Amino acid sequence: MLKSENAIKEEFWKIFSSQDRQKIKDFRKHMDNFAVNFNLYKDGNFIERSLPFDVIPRIIEKQEFQKIQQGLEQRILALNAFLQDLYTDEKIVKQGLIPREFILQAKGYVKEMRGFTPPKKVRTHINGIDLVKDTKNDEWVILEDNLRVPSGASYPLSIRDKYRKVYPEYFSKLKINPIKQYSSYLKNALDYVNCGGINVVLTPGRFNSAYYEHSYLARIMGAQLVRADELVVIDKKVYFKNYDGQKILVGSIYRRLDDDFLDPKFFEPESLIGVPYLVEAYLAGNVAILNSIGNGVADDKGIYYFVPQMIEYYLGEKPLMRNAPTYLPYFEKDMRYIEEHIDKLVIKDVAEAGGYGVLFGHTMSSIQLEDLKTLIKVNPRRFIAQELIEFYDEECYINDELTPRKADFRAYVVMAEDVKVWECGLTRYAIDAGNYLVNSSQGGGFKDTWVVEL
Repeated sequence: MLKSENAIKEEFWKIFSSQDRQKIKDFRKHMDNFAVNFNLYKDGNFIERSLPFDVIPRIIEKQEFQKIQQGLEQRILALNAFLQDLYTDEKIVKQGLIPREFILQAKGYVKEMRGFTPPKKVRTHINGIDLVKDTKNDEWVILEDNLRVPSGASYPLSIRDKYRKVYPEYFSKLKINPIKQYSSYLKNALDYVNCGGINVVLTPGRFNSAYYEHSYLARIMGAQLVRADELVVIDKKVYFKNYDGQKILVGSIYRRLDDDFLDPKFFEPESLIGVPYLVEAYLAGNVAILNSIGNGVADDKGIYYFVPQMIEYYLGEKPLMRNAPTYLPYFEKDMRYIEEHIDKLVIKDVAEAGGYGVLFGHTMSSIQLEDLKTLIKVNPRRFIAQELIEFYDEECYINDELTPRKADFRAYVVMAEDVKVWECGLTRYAIDAGNYLVNSSQGGGFKDTWVVEL
């Protein structure tokens, strides 16, 4: 940890120790009143709940964050180049850097998109990159890429203004970078690829876990929030049907649902939350869809293994940030390593997200580990293994006392004419002590993230 960061944190704790703790209760009451929600599906039930929020922010010194920015800009440029290449020339596959069958077996690969180039060749418009800070070498490590429909940016945006009002001392004594520019990043991304018409945010509706975010982001960037039944495709063009029946041309769609549900005429025929013939309009070049269809192939945890090679291949540069040490059982050498060290590794199902399909070898019995080895051998493409990274805890204010919890960091990277890394992000923390799963879908909470200058 930088000495300058320590000095900033000491100043924060000095201010915090002088605060009335009643303010924390008032803050949380505000969160409940404004329905800052991340809903859960558990045991087949829909649970509408306030997203647990911790009043203690994560603090990252500006100079350190600039290194993160440089690393993520590089990574997104390479991933965008990979997706564009993959769906057109396939050079990286033809040259053997990534096995073809590895691509074909990726759950998010959409072969029907081959030969199609989206507006301005931008595929990675809005991205969430998950990182942790390794205690071993004090470096940030990238755990996974989210290039389909990453969520979470609305939560720090929602509470920052309230933070300033409840705790003005922090903002008068610390140089905390402003964060409102995220709405302009989003709007610029939509405008840059707009094919003529209005910008809309397509939501599955209020029963989606991140519905709060859909409505919030639509409002702050001046886009129309729509459900599938409010859009219609006529002559391969998309229109919004407003309250009086008027049809308004749509040029960009920030979709908040996965490919499978986007268009029942192209993907899942039983989808009730998709827009019939939307893909036809997209392929005709009459509407932009953010993020691009088929991006899920890059979210595959097996493809993650190859991102450092992508950076060198497409950009001719060495990666500025490293992946977690990762092993693919698809390769014989890696399979042997996994078999010998499985009790110390983290095993992940490549097609899962949100903390699902993650197994920690050190928590499993010998019988369970042998069963897992057998499962991996039967389907080596389905899994990756990673070294368990001991990442930093963050102090959290839980049950009226300070206590450490594991915390990761989701950075948001938006691509239009150039790449922008938002000077904030979503710090997620585990509710239970010792838990390494911090995902909101696993019941985790969130903190604001302050990028602070000296």
